[in-house]
Amino acid sequence: MLTVLAEICVRPGRRTAVMQAIQLLTPTVLQEEGCGSYQALVDHQAQVPWKQNSPDSIFMVEHWESLRHLERHQQAAHMERHRAAIKDDVLEVKIFILEPPKEH
Repeated sequence: MLTVLAEICVRPGRRTAVMQAIQLLTPTVLQEEGCGSYQALVDHQAQVPWKQNSPDSIFMVEHWESLRHLERHQQAAHMERHRAAIKDDVLEVKIFILEPPKEH
């Protein structure tokens, strides 16, 4: 199982609109073959010196059975429509594909 962490950096003031689009998309993504989970999270506002602050970002935490499943997700028609719908609100997307460390 792969874990995907994606930071979607949005234009100031547009996070709610992008979150609404993601909430509409989520049930469809959860039905995709190989999708274990698909969750959007936002920055918890806390005034502690060691915390990064990203008030205009949305963080996606996803679990996929394989890279093949993730690639199919990225190429799905509903994802193409989703990206087109939010493109003017998104400044940058950083995607990390993670796995547990291999035993030596």
